[in-house]
Amino acid sequence: MGFFVSFDLIMFQTMERPQDRLSIKKWAEEDRPREKLLLKGKSSLTEVELIAIIIGSGTSRLSAVEVARSILSAHENDLHQIARLSVNDLKKFKGIGTAKAIAIIAALELGRRRKEGAFTQKPKISDAQGVYQLMKPELLDLNHEQFWLLLLKRNNEVIQKIQLSKGGVSGTVVDAKLIFKHAVELLASSIILVHNHPSGNHQPSTADINITNQLKEAGRVMDIPILDHVIFTNERYFSFADESIL
Repeated sequence: MGFFVSFDLIMFQTMERPQDRLSIKKWAEEDRPREKLLLKGKSSLTEVELIAIIIGSGTSRLSAVEVARSILSAHENDLHQIARLSVNDLKKFKGIGTAKAIAIIAALELGRRRKEGAFTQKPKISDAQGVYQLMKPELLDLNHEQFWLLLLKRNNEVIQKIQLSKGGVSGTVVDAKLIFKHAVELLASSIILVHNHPSGNHQPSTADINITNQLKEAGRVMDIPILDHVIFTNERYFSFADESIL
């Protein structure tokens, strides 16, 4: 009887109870993912630890690290496989609900976008020909007018190209307030105006000249100069700057 009592006592003492498990907060500071990042830097973290930070917390029986490890182990420790998982796929793992699944998917999508754009150099504009080539994908073969903005940094690197408006065959509406709102919000140092003539006539109309002069004056007041206004057609272009009428 004594043997069986002792065996039961040993089993009882060695069985792990949920309340006996150390939560991440009770681990040595250097072993906690968040604290490890602060102490040693982001590059010191394993992929398991990075996912654990995204998850934030585990369950009563599993730490966030263990939940993260279970996800990676099930997919050969391959982040590319995990990036293809849906919310419902991730929710099959203990400790992962909808919010945590969405957080994982969002984090991996950010990583994908960063990689996709990492080596994409933003174009610099040096002349009207560069504007014409940059806008071909947007304006070639259109049968209606569109008005675009190129917002530039001080070194003439394009911050963003923005479609301001589109209209009919013979015209489109231009709102000066909207132009400079975009410029201010994106901290543009200068602006290039671009619109197309579906007719193929690259010469500016009286309305084109008038609106260019109005925007030039507004840009002078705002200290955001209009560098050029390029009229785009399928075969050629007209540059206000090149013709010295800006």
